[in-house]
Amino acid sequence: MARPPLPPFTEETAREKVRLAEDGWNSRDAAKVALAYTYDTRWRNRNEFLNGRTEAEAFLTRKWNRELEYRLIKELWAFRDNRIAVRYAYEYHDDSGQWYRAYGNENWEFAEDGLMRARHASINEQRIDEADRKFLWPLGRRPDDHPGLSDFGF
Repeated sequence: MARPPLPPFTEETAREKVRLAEDGWNSRDAAKVALAYTYDTRWRNRNEFLNGRTEAEAFLTRKWNRELEYRLIKELWAFRDNRIAVRYAYEYHDDSGQWYRAYGNENWEFAEDGLMRARHASINEQRIDEADRKFLWPLGRRPDDHPGLSDFGF
């Protein structure tokens, strides 16, 4: 099943692909999000190496069970042919109520059908006070008029 927009990407379609990925991850629906990846997708996420859609879905389930009230913003960094680079930040709290902001970069490679074949993520995070949160929209999709990463200077 094709997952538009399809490579090779233009600036417009690369931005659309990034926003669709952001929207998916903000849904925190691991089963649905996993469908955006090839059956044999390969991931590096921090110190974890995942192989296949099943492992990706299990990873996302663990992530969103641990990272509560998760809100994410992604921004296009670069693109060419079937590859997209993004930078992103997300905020969440753990089960003790401690808030965090994570910053990262991802390199994506897509199959011809628009499914992500490879995802390489580098992430750093810091503790923040609840009063320092910036991502304050209701859980789910980020509103179109909400500031992006560049607006925050992240």
